Amino acid sequence: LDEINEKNRGEEKLGTTKKGIGPAYEDKIGRRAIRLCDLSDEKLLRKKITNLISFHSVRLIHFDKKINEADLINKLLKVFNKISQYLAPTWKILNDYGKNEKIILFEGAQGALLDIDFGTYPFVTSSNTSSGQIFAGTGFGIKDNHQVFGITKAYTTRVGSGPFPSELFDEIGNYLVVKGKEFGTVTKRKRRCGWFDTILVKQTVQINGVSNIILTKLDVLDELNEIKICVGYKIDNYNYDYLPFNENLQQKISPIYKIIPGWKSSTFGITEWSDLPKNAQNYINYIEEVIKIKISIISTGPERSQTIDRNNILSNI
Repeated sequence: LDEINEKNRGEEKLGTTKKGIGPAYEDKIGRRAIRLCDLSDEKLLRKKITNLISFHSVRLIHFDKKINEADLINKLLKVFNKISQYLAPTWKILNDYGKNEKIILFEGAQGALLDIDFGTYPFVTSSNTSSGQIFAGTGFGIKDNHQVFGITKAYTTRVGSGPFPSELFDEIGNYLVVKGKEFGTVTKRKRRCGWFDTILVKQTVQINGVSNIILTKLDVLDELNEIKICVGYKIDNYNYDYLPFNENLQQKISPIYKIIPGWKSSTFGITEWSDLPKNAQNYINYIEEVIKIKISIISTGPERSQTIDRNNILSNI
């Protein structure tokens, strides 16, 4: 179904991974989805599968696709035999942990600007990827003692289609791809690369209630003579301090840049703020000044130990 939908879009492809995520969410919203608890009742499962295949049959037949109902049911039952031990009221487990003042870490799987409501629609995923989805998606009650860490690279990347105001189409963009090993985790597609965009980061910080920023891949910028930071958008002679939702306006964006001198020396593996080159410190300080939030953790390499913990955040967890 995912592949059929993508082919139907022609030149307006969204860049889906074709893993069935979109159709699964469509079934969920349509109240016809198969849930894990359904697998424990074979009679109910068979009924739901029959109804589901019937619903999608027109499209499947049109594209000469067929689903073996019996085979699908058998596969699901085999899967359930392996994972049934993990079936539990996770919302209750999480809330019990919260009552006992345990530290609970929730990790997002996709970028905030792929959020179905506040992302770059329609070039988004099918779910909410903002921090608010933690509570809606897990059933963990909203607390006032939480912290939200926003993770962003020292430059900007994107996989697939969609607006990208600070995108680079020159040799520097290619350099970032190679140096940063910027290839999609699932699709292996080359990521689009561009300069750090403070407008997108500020917007994301506000929507997600971010309390601290974690800046990664600083070392990728080590060899550049100068580095640009996007600090605003100009559209038809008007300045914007946010990304407008309108697709036509997005296509007209001209980024406004601040140029920062590069540091032309290695930051790889540095673990102390004071050891960073002065211009690298200036780069980070300027971003902080514009986005108005602290960059507390800086990654200088792929290893966990290659990290600068400016405010002792990690040691207090």
